[in-house]
Amino acid sequence: MGYKVAVVGATGNVGREMLNILDERQFPVDEIVALASRRSLGTEISFGDRTLTTKDLETFDFTGWDMALFAIGSDATKTFAPKAAAAGCVVIDNSSLYRYDPDVPLVVPEVNPEAVELYSKKNIIANPNCSTAQMVVALKPLHDRATIKRVVVSTYQSVSGSGKDAIDELWDQTKAVYNPTQEVPPKVYPKQIAFNVIPHIDVFLDSGETKEEWKMVAETKKIVDPKIKVTATCVRVPVFVGHSEAVNIEFEEFLDEDEARDILREAPGIMVIDKREDGGYVTPVECVGDFATFISRIRQDSTIENGLNLWCVSDNLRKGAALNAVQIAETLGKRVLKKG
Repeated sequence: MGYKVAVVGATGNVGREMLNILDERQFPVDEIVALASRRSLGTEISFGDRTLTTKDLETFDFTGWDMALFAIGSDATKTFAPKAAAAGCVVIDNSSLYRYDPDVPLVVPEVNPEAVELYSKKNIIANPNCSTAQMVVALKPLHDRATIKRVVVSTYQSVSGSGKDAIDELWDQTKAVYNPTQEVPPKVYPKQIAFNVIPHIDVFLDSGETKEEWKMVAETKKIVDPKIKVTATCVRVPVFVGHSEAVNIEFEEFLDEDEARDILREAPGIMVIDKREDGGYVTPVECVGDFATFISRIRQDSTIENGLNLWCVSDNLRKGAALNAVQIAETLGKRVLKKG
C-alpha cells in the first residue's frame, strides 16, 4: 500500500522536477495527481511512463490524500496550504511562507530528519531556500566534529532559481549579444544577466543585506544550530542550472583539511571531488541532474586559528528544491506515516 500524493504547481520547473524525482526514486505512490492554476488546466505532464493531466487546484478536495508537495509562490500557498492541511493532508512546502514559523519544522533530511516529527502542529513541513539546503548538508557533519562558530559564504546562483522567465531572459540576452540588431532589456532582473553578475537576489532590507542573504542566516540557525554566526553575499550569475558557493568556516576546534575531506566523503548526500589539478573540482554544468551536493577545494584557512575553505555545488532544482521535498516525503513516510 502506497501514498496518495498531490503535486501542486506541477507545470512549473520545480513541480515537474518533483514528478521526475518521485518516479526516479520509486517513491511508493498509490495514487498521484498534478494540480495547477486554471490557466494551466488540462496541461499534460509526464510521470515516468504515464501522462498526467493537470487538475484545478482551486476546486480540488485534499480529503483522503496523504501528502501534498507544494511548488507555488507564497501568496497562493497562503490560500491553499491551510486548506490541504485542514483536510488531513501533510503539506511539504517549497515556498518561503512557513520557513520561519516556530510551529513548522524546516527540514533537510541529511541534517535534521527528526524534525519531520514536529509537523503535526500545522500539518505543514517547510523546505529551505535552495542556497541554504546545499550548504547545510556540508556544514552539519563538520559541525558535529569540531563545532562551527562562524560561516562566511558567497553564492554564485543560477537563473533557474528565478523560474522559467529568467532562463528565457538569459538565453535571449545571450543571443542578442551576438546579434546586435536584437535588443533584450532586463525584465526579470534589474540589470543585464548575460555575461554579467548581479550582487542582488530578492529584496533589499533596512540592514543593507538582501532577503536571500537573510534567509541563509536564519535558516542555517534553525536547521543546524542557532549559535552559528553566518554572513552571506548572494550573487546571480549567468548559469542556467546549478548553484555554487564559496564557504569559509571557522571552528571552535582545529579540524585538519584531510580529516574534513574524510568526514565529508562519509557524509550522506555528499560527493567529494577534490584533486589539486586542472579540472579536479566540480562546476555547475557537471552537477545538473544529479542528486548529490558536490564538495571541492577543501583547504585550511591560514588567516584564522581554526578555519577551512571549501567549494560547494549542487543542482538547485533538485537538492535545492524538488529533491529535498521528495526526501522529506520519504522521511515522513518512514518515521511517521509508515505506509509505503
